[in-house]
Amino acid sequence: MKFFNPYCNLCFLENFIRNSVDGFKKAAPRFELGIKDLQSSALPLGHAADKDLLESFNYPNDKNHTILVICNGHGEDIIALEIIKRLQKKFKDKNIEVLPLVGKGDIFNSIEANKFRKIGFLKDLPSGGFSNQSIKGLFLDLFRGFLIDVFKNFLIVRGKSKHACKIIAIGDCLPLFFAWSSKCNFCFIGTPKSDFTWSSGPGWSISDLYHKFKGSEWDPWEMFFMKSPRCKTLIMRDELTTNNLLRKKINAKYFGNPMMDFVDKKNNKISTIIAFQRIILLIGSRFPEALNNLDRFLDCLTDINLERDSLILLPLSINADAIKIEGYLKKYGFSKEVGIEFMLGEDSIWKNNEKFILIGKGKFNSWASIASVGLSNAGTATEQITGLGIPSLSLPGLGPQFTKSFAKRQSRLLGGSVIACTNKKILLYHLNLLLKEKNIRFNQAKIGKKRMGTKGASQKIVDSINLNLLSW
Repeated sequence: MKFFNPYCNLCFLENFIRNSVDGFKKAAPRFELGIKDLQSSALPLGHAADKDLLESFNYPNDKNHTILVICNGHGEDIIALEIIKRLQKKFKDKNIEVLPLVGKGDIFNSIEANKFRKIGFLKDLPSGGFSNQSIKGLFLDLFRGFLIDVFKNFLIVRGKSKHACKIIAIGDCLPLFFAWSSKCNFCFIGTPKSDFTWSSGPGWSISDLYHKFKGSEWDPWEMFFMKSPRCKTLIMRDELTTNNLLRKKINAKYFGNPMMDFVDKKNNKISTIIAFQRIILLIGSRFPEALNNLDRFLDCLTDINLERDSLILLPLSINADAIKIEGYLKKYGFSKEVGIEFMLGEDSIWKNNEKFILIGKGKFNSWASIASVGLSNAGTATEQITGLGIPSLSLPGLGPQFTKSFAKRQSRLLGGSVIACTNKKILLYHLNLLLKEKNIRFNQAKIGKKRMGTKGASQKIVDSINLNLLSW
């Protein structure tokens, strides 16, 4: 078998790392807890995972095994899910696989079909997939077996070439590299990078000058992969980035922003809560960082003086620990209300004087359009409410995802429609201003909507994939 030896070598390397960790643990017992945690996560997913890898190398020569979707991030997973659903409707006879490179890809568990499966070596990482933003996060990821899992997933993708697989890569450099190195025909949807991040603002940092020198946020090696004759269609998230790549004779396309296809633009029940000042609280989906974000925002909200009753919407990810969330609400003087309903599908209602907090798991899509202002330490969700015309404020913490540099980059990406606040005092000042001044809200929202683009891109992307990749 062509890839059997490399796989065995990786297993040997993994066992070597595990044994080394065992030895270090014996030599330094005072680090027992930390090393034990690292060791347990450095193991592969067991024999089942090894079996999946070998099965991936030994697929029958079945023409139906033709589509592999590779994605690397929370927002990319959401886009991949929508594209997969549309492909399933269009190609009912084709087998579709998805390989998430960050996290376990739990979002894909919602797809129940015989011709779909999630593959690869999947695990949650300490950095949440943001090891490029922190040296500490990088080292923790490495101890968790990050590199070995990357190599194993790389071998899975390389094994697809002998079955004439078609690959759809969504994200940035890693899925693009995987698709390019597979020797298969592929398409690439570049979602996280935008030239707005360096063309907006002062532009005198080293990274800004570097991007200006290149003429794009995409790096030379990424552009090299994009120019491959096997890259049948290349799709960007905004017109500016697309036009800059076109100037470099890279045939990029823009169809709108697929992130806007997953949120409801209107909620018919808004009329029942029109009298409230409405704030949406987005704490992120990665824990425990999300709890730290919640703590910082609640600390701000307890000190704000509002002119009338406020409704604070707190949509949570499915994996959120509701008990811990409620513990933070109690810490800041909120008590659970029984016998009151806002009829918004909320799981629970909490009150502290004139402030009501509604908690709801999986409610972001239906609640996003209700708010007037957002408090948001999130990635994709912040961009989505911005596209709906909701200005927001962020208060970056220690990360690993939502750091000061991430918040600054996000603010520039969205044209200042989200303002990165350096402390509580500045956040409260801007929050009061946005709640009181409708014109300021409107102007900030208008910029954000323009930056995020229109909805309806998902279907256009699928049509382009079908025409340029799957029909070959």
